[in-house]
Amino acid sequence: MTPDRPAPEAFLKAAAREGRGRLKVFLGAAPGVGKTWEMLSSAAERQRGGTDTVIGVVETHGRVETEAMVRGLEIIPRHRVEHQGRSLDEMDLDAILERRPTLALVDELAHSNAPGSRHPKRYQDIDELLAAGIDVYTTLNIQHIESLNDVVASFTRVRVRETVPDRVLEDADLEVVDITPDELIERLKAGKVYVPEEASRALGHFFSRTNLSALRELALRRTAQAVDAEMLGDLKAQMLGGAWAAGDRIVVAVDRSDGAAEVVRAGKRLADALRAPWTVVHIETPRDRRLGDAAEQRLANTLHLATRLGGLTASLPGATPVDGLLTYAADARATHIVIGKSLRSRWFELRHGSVVDELVRGLDGVTLHVIPGVASPGRPKRAAPDLGLWTDYAFGALGVAVITALGVSARQVVGISNTALLFLIPVFGAASRFGMGAGLFTAVLSSLAYNFFFLPPLYTFTITDPENVVTVTVFLGVAVVTSQLAARLRAQAALARASATQNAALAGFARILSGIGDEGELAQALAAESARLFDASGIVLLADHTGLLAVRAAAPPEDPLDPVAMAAAQWVFDKGLPAGRGSETLPAAGWLFHPLTAGGKPIGVLGLAREDGHPPVRSDQLPLLTSLLDQSSLAFERTRLASDIGEIARLRDRDRLRASLLASVSHDLRTPLTKVLATVAELRHRLPGEAMLADLNAETQRLQRFVANLLDMARIEAGALVVAAEPIDLTDAVASAVHDLKQELAGHALAFDVAPNLPLVRADPKLLHHCLINLLDNAGKYADAGAPIAIVAHRTHDALTISVLDEGPGLPPGQEARLFETFTRLEGSDRSKTGTGLGLAIVKGFAEAMGMTVSAENRQSPRGAVFALHVPERLLMRPGLAE
Repeated sequence: MTPDRPAPEAFLKAAAREGRGRLKVFLGAAPGVGKTWEMLSSAAERQRGGTDTVIGVVETHGRVETEAMVRGLEIIPRHRVEHQGRSLDEMDLDAILERRPTLALVDELAHSNAPGSRHPKRYQDIDELLAAGIDVYTTLNIQHIESLNDVVASFTRVRVRETVPDRVLEDADLEVVDITPDELIERLKAGKVYVPEEASRALGHFFSRTNLSALRELALRRTAQAVDAEMLGDLKAQMLGGAWAAGDRIVVAVDRSDGAAEVVRAGKRLADALRAPWTVVHIETPRDRRLGDAAEQRLANTLHLATRLGGLTASLPGATPVDGLLTYAADARATHIVIGKSLRSRWFELRHGSVVDELVRGLDGVTLHVIPGVASPGRPKRAAPDLGLWTDYAFGALGVAVITALGVSARQVVGISNTALLFLIPVFGAASRFGMGAGLFTAVLSSLAYNFFFLPPLYTFTITDPENVVTVTVFLGVAVVTSQLAARLRAQAALARASATQNAALAGFARILSGIGDEGELAQALAAESARLFDASGIVLLADHTGLLAVRAAAPPEDPLDPVAMAAAQWVFDKGLPAGRGSETLPAAGWLFHPLTAGGKPIGVLGLAREDGHPPVRSDQLPLLTSLLDQSSLAFERTRLASDIGEIARLRDRDRLRASLLASVSHDLRTPLTKVLATVAELRHRLPGEAMLADLNAETQRLQRFVANLLDMARIEAGALVVAAEPIDLTDAVASAVHDLKQELAGHALAFDVAPNLPLVRADPKLLHHCLINLLDNAGKYADAGAPIAIVAHRTHDALTISVLDEGPGLPPGQEARLFETFTRLEGSDRSKTGTGLGLAIVKGFAEAMGMTVSAENRQSPRGAVFALHVPERLLMRPGLAE
């Protein structure tokens, strides 16, 4: 198990690191474990050693000890970003690049930068620093790693929105900052992590002892995986042999027998017990090609079982199972190999050897787990050995005849001993061209011809001279060995040709895809290439915006799929798993379907079928099919990204034009509208009680609100809102909004449920007033005539919600979020009869500017809609709290 040469990817990885800084991540299970403290301590030690160190950004969270550590290091001042009337301090990336220190401290790797920054995420800032050759220290909590986000949410019930891609950590040095859950809980209670009120709430939710223990295990395990991967890379680069069993790595070897499924299950149990990664490997040998379709199906089922159980799979060519396994185990640095003990006869093992015995002798420092063979009463018999055609043997016989004729004619010149060497020529030729059977036949025939025509007494099979007996015996042995060696060489050449053919096919397909920019052409190229490679019919179905599949390409052109095949294709698209002929799901379908993805999302399926009804893809062709699908997915993703970029450019131009139009129209209308209002007010003063003037005044007021909405929308889209927050009593705010809309809400009974002891809200009075007015105006428009409207404000454990409830047609299901988009009017809905689509968009813009959120949903009983304004905990103040 000693590698022959260093892995090329190890050199490529090392070359990519040249000139880049090193990233060190201080990883913790949760906030409060001391990541920032440990980062500052390590940086201070390096500074004492002469390293030029600066602080790009460090969040002390008001902790005195952390602030004391910061004072000893140079701090790069942050730059201020204005966003929606608020000033946000962000790391000054350009200042650090200009300063060019050796080491920069950048806290909170998962942080999202303020809108308008060069990069939306802080890890992208760090990547730019690393590219400039600057080392970076940073901190990260385990729940912010993208691949672990779902795992953490499954037991904490908290979905973390700010995540870091796993690739960011691939080349990073990880250092776990670890304390016990009990110690962290004590820190929380002592107020060293959060203020006391927040700490007590955190202890009851995220920071329970069970959650902290699970997060701690995830952090330690993720670091162990990173260390193991780094160690394997160093081993490959330095050509070091051995398993280096610092972490367990399991390889499960399977064949085409029925008992292979039991071996896979045993490997899964071992992997679970050791909590180690595991891979199911099948070594494809020349002998496997004689085992028939039933054996191919058994292997496909076994590999599918391994995938369902969570293991990786690989099917690799090899001269013998032992050679292939030893090579793969050495490359994977396996510490455990799981293999089944085949139910072979003693005679079979004498002829072919025992795989288990050979592995025991060939493995060094690897534990071998042997699973007893499982007898299957209904197991199909192995296909008869492929002994070749009669023409193969005729070729061997013809070669022996030619050598015999040459030997007889040149007996006096060549000599008997040299004639024996000539007979090895047809043996080698037959074995290398037609295989073992023809080679052994030619070897026996050559020995008989040599005895009959050249050893005295001539023309008999009798041998009188004992020396000639030895000669014939040695000749026969040499011929047999030569035949075996030539046959093995032929098999290895066949495997090499098959591998080269697959690689050439994939390379050619990649070149074809690189020149295609249309989705339809990509589908046609995929169908044609898959049909050619697998000698089958190929079809590509892509989904529309509703998720229904339609045929986009076929090779050769096919009639529409039958209902069973379409049902199988739709199931594959919905579930993201293969199905159809040759699989365990919907095997009655005539096609085998595999999902196509782009950007991690399903976009369609690829179908393959054979006219003879056999499965279109053999188990040894699965890696080729997987590579074909991967290349196609990347190509589809590229075309869709190009289309999205074009659409984004069109949307940007449209938004720019709309913003300009909004600004121009609203300002041009405001001046004459002000004069109209003043004139109407004067006329009403001179002619009191005139009904037409009252109607004119109401409509003018409505037009004024529309113009004000236009102006507000222009301010939102321009990012020109200025928020002047101050404490607000919700009772007064709701009463003021209702008073201003008393004419519009006339005819609707108003129900108030706003408790007087609710906390004050830190918000902009004008913006909050506009939000409430628009929500009430919306309810007044769409509530049924005479139906009541309710305003409810209630406190939750982490927020305060102000809801406006109406009784009316309700909202179209699934369209709730679209209501808050600019100029959105839902077609086919009763709520599209009137309105411009600006009021709710303004509510959303104003709410977000103040740090709030909005939502909409249907009421069940009575029928209607609920629009809610959610005020987070940080914007709430206890009544009577002084500013």
